[in-house]
Amino acid sequence: MFNQLLLQITVGNTPVQPMQNPITTEKTLSIWELISSGGIGGNIIMLSLLVLSIAAVYIIIERYLAIKKASKEDANFMNQIKDFILDDKIDAAKSLCKMNQTPVAKMVEKGISRIGKPLSDIGTAVETTGKLELNKLETNLSTLATISGAAPMIGFLGTVIGMILVFHKMAAAGGNIDVEMLSEGIYTAMITTVAGLIVGIIAYVAYNILVAKVEKIVFVMEARTTEFLDILHEPAA
Repeated sequence: MFNQLLLQITVGNTPVQPMQNPITTEKTLSIWELISSGGIGGNIIMLSLLVLSIAAVYIIIERYLAIKKASKEDANFMNQIKDFILDDKIDAAKSLCKMNQTPVAKMVEKGISRIGKPLSDIGTAVETTGKLELNKLETNLSTLATISGAAPMIGFLGTVIGMILVFHKMAAAGGNIDVEMLSEGIYTAMITTVAGLIVGIIAYVAYNILVAKVEKIVFVMEARTTEFLDILHEPAA
């Protein structure tokens, strides 16, 4: 009896240890691990998308700077050209055009060099120069459009490769299917698709912005061509 009482007192005074939940660590992947976890097929697809993304960024920056430079126009340029032509200062007008070196200035310079010939010939020469300048402005824009369409398709190709890899492993494993075993194919499928869409969307948006800027320059070129031909009509009036 005394022993049982002593045992109860001893147990009662013993601090009860609280139950501890097992510490779970969340497994995370770095961006590089996420990209490189798709196997050989996924790495080839990602390398292709990397090349396309670098090309797209280069084209976007290079074309933006070129188009921005071409869109600059002196507000008094045509007024000065008009004064020089009416005062028969042809050399001064040519020098002014060479100083500007914009598409409009090059078109006007071509027209000035043809002064004395029929107006139809002058107009044709100016329009031809305008087409050449427009072709320069649109350099590599078709490549950017191709990237905007090709990048998502390459990403989807990675998806197909990933799914083939998944089903191949499922068939090889028989009934012993492990989710971890299939992760490589899943990563390949998902990561390449996301990367392809990102590259494609950026290229597509940039392409449309650059095309809109080129169209504005074309409108100005057409307006200045008409204005220049009107100036040539004035001396004969």
